[in-house]
Amino acid sequence: MINFLNARRRPRGFTLVEMVIVIVITGIIGAMVAVFIRVPVQGYIDTTARAALADTADTAARRLTRDVRLALPNSVRVSNDGLFLELLLTKTGGRYLSDSDPSAPGNVLSFETPPSSPSFTVVGAMPADALGARQAISVGDQIVVYNLGTEYAPNNAYACSAANGCNRAPVTAVSGTLVTLGSYPFATAPAPLPSPSNRFQVVTTPVTYACNLTTGTLTRYAGYAIQATQPVVAGTAPLAAANGAQLARQVTACVFSYTVLANVQRGLVNIDLSLGAANSNTGVLRLVQQVQARNTP
Repeated sequence: MINFLNARRRPRGFTLVEMVIVIVITGIIGAMVAVFIRVPVQGYIDTTARAALADTADTAARRLTRDVRLALPNSVRVSNDGLFLELLLTKTGGRYLSDSDPSAPGNVLSFETPPSSPSFTVVGAMPADALGARQAISVGDQIVVYNLGTEYAPNNAYACSAANGCNRAPVTAVSGTLVTLGSYPFATAPAPLPSPSNRFQVVTTPVTYACNLTTGTLTRYAGYAIQATQPVVAGTAPLAAANGAQLARQVTACVFSYTVLANVQRGLVNIDLSLGAANSNTGVLRLVQQVQARNTP
């Protein structure tokens, strides 16, 4: 005899119609969840992107600010289009033994009579670096005295020539407080003016900040030879062979300006930098900052 009761209780699987209904309901729920999740997720992504742009702009501005504050007095110059800013970077300074000092052992840095040896003695302890741990003057540095700027030859560290004179000389050796120079332009006509306080600065390298609006980049160049004319083309000498470090991308606008403040020995560097992309979720972030350059030589 057939057991109809057991036949009716036999387990059954899902039908095709039931599976289709489940898939449709799952799709509806997933679509509803996606609508509510998309907005906060996109907002988080946009906020993160804007924070990254702000951090990039702030880092670039801080680096430029540091360099301007360490710039040789009266050495900041800006290109006519405002896309290039150049300065001579110093790392320390000191006082040299001069003709006006009381008789003391050492070599005088004379602006009247060339010495038998192109060298001078540092008065007091040798300058140290920012940490005070190492001797700051080293071979390859440049000694600059009383830099007055590009309009005051021969007290212009950029334009050294036989016709213009020079207030800058390379360091070839350091022994104790005696600094030996590779040349001695200080007593060669046309001779530069001496420092009223017998001070000198130590220049390590020229530095150029270059904005390229075609590639949307801000780059810092260093380690190239000092030029009389400001370099304003990144792909040619001397910047082509310089050590370039990219500080920012997505640069949409960039303007450097430099103003010498009246009646004070200071200049004002203005940085106007815009990063981002117009008509995008992140938009364009603009940073404007001013930095004082100390111009007391």
